[in-house]
Amino acid sequence: MTVIEQQSETRPNRTGAAVADRPVVRLGWLDALRGIAALLVAVHHFRILELIPGGTFFTRNFDLGIYSVMLFFLVSGYIVPASLERRGDVRGFWIGRIFRIYPLLIVVIAVSLIVLPAAHSAVPDVVVDHPVRSTLANALLMQEVLNVPSAIGVMWTLSYEMVFYFFVTALFVIGRHRLSAQVSLFFAAVGLLFGGAVASQLITADRVSTRNLILACSVVMVMGLFCVLSGRKELTRVGALLLGGLGLVLMLTNARAPFFETMVIFATMFAGTAVYRIQNHQGDRLVGLLCCGFVLVAGLAAGYMYNRGPARHQTWTEGWVGFVLPYFAAWLTFGIGMLLRGARFPRVLTWLGAISYSVYVTHVPVLHGVRWMVEGMDIPKSGPGKFIPTVIFLALVFLMSHLTYKLVELPGQRLGKRLLTHLARRRGDGSAHVSKDASGVGEPSAPRYSSLPK
Repeated sequence: MTVIEQQSETRPNRTGAAVADRPVVRLGWLDALRGIAALLVAVHHFRILELIPGGTFFTRNFDLGIYSVMLFFLVSGYIVPASLERRGDVRGFWIGRIFRIYPLLIVVIAVSLIVLPAAHSAVPDVVVDHPVRSTLANALLMQEVLNVPSAIGVMWTLSYEMVFYFFVTALFVIGRHRLSAQVSLFFAAVGLLFGGAVASQLITADRVSTRNLILACSVVMVMGLFCVLSGRKELTRVGALLLGGLGLVLMLTNARAPFFETMVIFATMFAGTAVYRIQNHQGDRLVGLLCCGFVLVAGLAAGYMYNRGPARHQTWTEGWVGFVLPYFAAWLTFGIGMLLRGARFPRVLTWLGAISYSVYVTHVPVLHGVRWMVEGMDIPKSGPGKFIPTVIFLALVFLMSHLTYKLVELPGQRLGKRLLTHLARRRGDGSAHVSKDASGVGEPSAPRYSSLPK
């Protein structure tokens, strides 16, 4: 799931301290895409389409979950590296990510455990039964590559987001961040060539190996984040490369998803970045277009070749058609959004985009809560009455998401900003100087990784 924070430009004042400049205008087309994708994930999980004629046939041949998350990954790839490069500040980027992602997760998981009964819990029993292992893996947001179930089912995508942040940060500190198109080509080619040959979860063969990997990953990740958050140039470089290496090893060897799907996901995210670079004239346009075209074709071909047999149960699709069609549709939707990026989008879509992270996370416990609520009720099997649970579900999703956005997400982001400001003042040097390239995107004039207030 894409989590995007509204960015602010910064500029050094005469003393060298960073001063907030005018905020960057929200990208309406990205908000619209995120909002639509989040809502469709909720629709998919509540099985709303199965209530309408032809809905079951549609869901068998077009997996809304695949469509939505691939659209999310394209949006993440497009905007997240730009966020880091605009800041020119690795520590600021990571503090922004942490305070953007974790507060909502902590609140939603805690409320789910407290409010919902065990029979309708949004947190799987296996997570509750192994609290230490599950808490540690989920706290790192690496559970998907550590063979541990997610505390909230949809959190599996956040593991891929986290590894993507590792890669983006590592590429940035070594000055190779503009090779997005080539990186996407690499992942797509590996997925296409070896998508059916590499097994999932090669390291965590049993309980002991799973425990050991979680402990080892915890030590490496904590060390890497400590270095990244130190604000010191050399430590930041070491930490970023450590995290990038950790992500690469785990993603190649121990993801729970089929190997082809894992490769397609990262190829898609970096292709989203390549689209951003094409739009902003960063790098060779032809190379970017060819790589993006290859990623699309490779994703379709890999889905056709490898999304069969046991792999279908790991991708949650009925067959290769259920993977290929939504993957293509996600690219098509993203392309249409790009073409309409200068248009004014309805406020309801931009609002939905603003609360999309809350929609994505909170709809799971709301779903379980609604099923608990209607248990024992005499719900009609036909006619308008059969939509009563759906209406209740959607109403509660919108209400709870709006509340958590206002009461949890925004305060969390403000807390992160205050921390950044405090760290910048404590250092006394304020910030790294950030220059503008021809595209108007902030790039560090020299590799500096000190703290910038947002």
